[in-house]
Amino acid sequence: MSGAAEGFVSGSAEPTANASGEQSADQIVVEPGGPLAGTIVAGGAKNSALKLMVACLLAEGRSVLSNVPFISDVDTMARVLRAMGAQVERLEGEGGELAVISPPSSELVPAAPPELFERMRASVVVLGLLMARCGSVRLPLPGGDDFGERPIDFHINGLSAMGARFESSHGEVRGTVPGGRLVGSRIVLEYPSHTATDNLLMAAALAKGTTVIENAAKEPEVADLAALLCEMGAVVRGAGTSRIEVEGVESLRPVVRHRVVPDRVVAATYLAAVGMAGGDVTIADARPEHMEMLLRKVGQIGVSTEMGPQGLRGWSDGHLVAADVATLPYPGVATDYSPLLVSMLTVADGVGILSENLFSGRFRYVEELRRMGADIRTEGHHAVVRGVERLWGAPVRAPDIRAGVALVLAGLRAEGTTVVSGAHHMRRGYPDLAGALASLGASVSRR
Repeated sequence: MSGAAEGFVSGSAEPTANASGEQSADQIVVEPGGPLAGTIVAGGAKNSALKLMVACLLAEGRSVLSNVPFISDVDTMARVLRAMGAQVERLEGEGGELAVISPPSSELVPAAPPELFERMRASVVVLGLLMARCGSVRLPLPGGDDFGERPIDFHINGLSAMGARFESSHGEVRGTVPGGRLVGSRIVLEYPSHTATDNLLMAAALAKGTTVIENAAKEPEVADLAALLCEMGAVVRGAGTSRIEVEGVESLRPVVRHRVVPDRVVAATYLAAVGMAGGDVTIADARPEHMEMLLRKVGQIGVSTEMGPQGLRGWSDGHLVAADVATLPYPGVATDYSPLLVSMLTVADGVGILSENLFSGRFRYVEELRRMGADIRTEGHHAVVRGVERLWGAPVRAPDIRAGVALVLAGLRAEGTTVVSGAHHMRRGYPDLAGALASLGASVSRR
């Protein structure tokens, strides 16, 4: 085990500054190049690892997660959990192992520093944990990528149905459980929110009686959380469907080792890169069953895929064709895929329309693609993309994780040099995007 818990952080959510105050290592430089080739891994899913880290605190003692990605959001969540009284340490080796040591309930701090919560919206999933183990909570409203309002009403309403009481003011939520323990209830979500489902799953695991979550999120990451909870002694049925039933238990036990599910969005990134640059790439750990609609859409646009003994193979000659895409809750096309698909549509033959049905501010990166010569018009929640013959390298800035990746992908197809600033956004979800693409033959570097 690594000797110093404080030395866990491998990167920060913000870029570092040099002596002159300038940001360092916060740009990705892309030059045009030949087709991509090789085998790569997607690694553990960000959107699963963060929730699993929190869930480990449901049981007193030491739990171990493997395949945890080396990304800055994991570092931030580790800080959040430490502020709550837990210990979080990376284990030696290359398996991405992470140990989370949870204290007794009496030593858990039902609050966290606002500056940590402001960095990512996933921080809200500590809400259910703290209500279940501490019976109280005091938390700032979560932050994250800046592309639209993300109300936590679904979380609050669901926990209130289980007996919790909340009040909020001045950007802070305060909650208590008057009876001392949450009580199982039937909860119907107005929208199949991923994080709300995660929160209610964790709260229900230690609640008295049975909780039924209707219109639950069906993402693979929700099923991964349910699998971890069952390994800890919870009774969960129906995870991965729209109806999840949880029988509460008195206590849970630490998990010896649980492997984080592969990241389907990172896998989609490599498929989109093949579409932009051409080539033949295999993603060794990708799970096609977790991304069926995405595979259908990239296939329509021009990236062929097949599952073989070495993993998911994607290949393309770089000739792309426009298609219409609409983002929808899983198993539909995820909103995290949409910037990647828009990037592909910028150089596809014809006109494609991407309809963003989940987050109103998702198109804030479109102007950056226009700087590179893309022909994109936005109308409400639609982006109308007319493919152009070529893009041009330009200095652009990433407003969030996936948008930054879309700009890097566009650089693969652009003439001249593309410099993408704001690379710290991408480090929230990709350990080393530049290095990964370079390993496949792309001319991409960090500076």
